[in-house]
Amino acid sequence: MSVLLKPFNAIGRNTLAILTVIGDLALFLWGALSHIFRPPFYGREFLSALFNIGWLSLPVVGLTAVFTGGALALQIYDGSSRFSVESVVPQIVAIGMVRELGPVLVGLMVAARVTSSIAAEIATMKVTEQIDALVTLSTHPMKYLTAPRVLAAAIVVPVLVGIGDIIGIYGGFLVATENLGFNPANYVRNTVDFLHLNDIVSSLVKGCAFGVIAAVMGCYYGMNSGRGAQGVGQATKSSVQAAAVLILAANFVLTGLFFST
Repeated sequence: MSVLLKPFNAIGRNTLAILTVIGDLALFLWGALSHIFRPPFYGREFLSALFNIGWLSLPVVGLTAVFTGGALALQIYDGSSRFSVESVVPQIVAIGMVRELGPVLVGLMVAARVTSSIAAEIATMKVTEQIDALVTLSTHPMKYLTAPRVLAAAIVVPVLVGIGDIIGIYGGFLVATENLGFNPANYVRNTVDFLHLNDIVSSLVKGCAFGVIAAVMGCYYGMNSGRGAQGVGQATKSSVQAAAVLILAANFVLTGLFFST
């Protein structure tokens, strides 16, 4: 009988482990958000996080967006030419960048760059017992390390998404007008006329959600890292994986909320 129950035992253990992680993440997120609105506030940590997450991410976000917008214009032109509807290139590039590609790509770039950095930094602090020193000095690690980073990401990632949307649309504009023979004035007019306020709002809301996910994953895995260099490496890898998967899952949920009929 015990042999027959082994598969069910494994399923039960894995299910409980997954539920435990989900519960820990939910409690960690609640703790991070609650500390944002309670004093004391660490302005220097917040400004440093703004700079690191926002300004230093601009080059990779800009390059990613401009090449994606250009490639999207080429792909749409090739596909639409099969049905003789090449004129839809400006509209589809705009809606594709603003609704989906802009927020998702910026979120993934932030996860690759920022989440890994946060996880490695906090995990290193744990290994070197700096977090224990904060507790000794009556400084709550969640308040000092997590809350400023989560707040900064929630504010600055939507800005990065907006900039990425604009640069991506501009990349499509450059390719369409320089290589595909589109009239610049008509391209801009079609882009502006086709986008709705709901498209822009959904893009910025996604950016805020993705920023919170990226920062929370970095802080969570950093705080719960193992000891030694191997623990730091494992925390960094796990944080990026979890952030990327959750960003894609959140994108699906938010898209359904904004655009389901």
